[in-house]
Amino acid sequence: MAEISAALVKQLREQTGAGMMDCKKALAESDGDLEAASDWLRKKGLAQAQKKAGRTTADGLVGIAFEGNTGALVEVNAETDFVARNESFQEMVSAIARRAPEADGDVETLKRLELPTGRTVEDEITNAIGVIGENMRLRRTATVRVDEGVVGGYVHAQVAPGLGKIGVLVGVRSPSTDYDQLADIAKQVAMHVAASSPQSVTVDDLDPALIEHERAILVDQAKASGKPDNIIEKMVEGRLRKFYEEVVLNEQVFVIDTDKKVQDFVAARAEALGAPVTIGGFVKFVLGEGVEKEETDLAAEVAQLAGG
Repeated sequence: MAEISAALVKQLREQTGAGMMDCKKALAESDGDLEAASDWLRKKGLAQAQKKAGRTTADGLVGIAFEGNTGALVEVNAETDFVARNESFQEMVSAIARRAPEADGDVETLKRLELPTGRTVEDEITNAIGVIGENMRLRRTATVRVDEGVVGGYVHAQVAPGLGKIGVLVGVRSPSTDYDQLADIAKQVAMHVAASSPQSVTVDDLDPALIEHERAILVDQAKASGKPDNIIEKMVEGRLRKFYEEVVLNEQVFVIDTDKKVQDFVAARAEALGAPVTIGGFVKFVLGEGVEKEETDLAAEVAQLAGG
């Protein structure tokens, strides 16, 4: 059998767009013959990924998984919602999410981790492109971890367990060992985060540059009133408090009980538990957020096909 060098594997991968392990197997099956290996990949439906690499991926699924005191989110994109409803795609995203806690929020690390199929995450996605026929990509991943307490979460528009269109992780810090109660607090707060857009847990966590930017705008607005400087200062501080209520999690009105702020809800649950409880962090993924979708005119496309 011919020696399968890394350079040969790389060359076949560049030619076909197939995954590294698939290229290595194809070369082994073809005794190192590049053309035969390329044909082998085509027959297996694995040499199509390169052709689809330029297509926009704005759909897909967000996946969530937990391991010990760590929770992880992943976003795996595809071209259409049809793929998101595909069982094999769902199984792949779930498998990737289960490995995500190990990657600690690093996409490149996650791509190199191996799945139960024996392929790396990167190669598994390449394989799925060939099988399902749409471009796909692992867009991002993030983790939340607590030293003591629980990491919980919520998936909105769930299509299968742990898979949906919006995913939220919330870390709840507490010395309490009533993990069911802590997990429920995490889920309730995660549901709130899914419905709102907090930028930090506390005012102290906010980016100082963001606060100064907002303050400068508010000062200009207040000066336009023509009031004295001491009144302007009070106006600015009052409007800053309103700003904090919009962007700081603890200061936001709790969407599940609008008579309370989020921090009031957490404080009430802490009192019931008889132990301190604080929110240790959160992450929110919205599927396709920030991805520019291609606009298509389906009627025009059908008319063009009919005429052609």
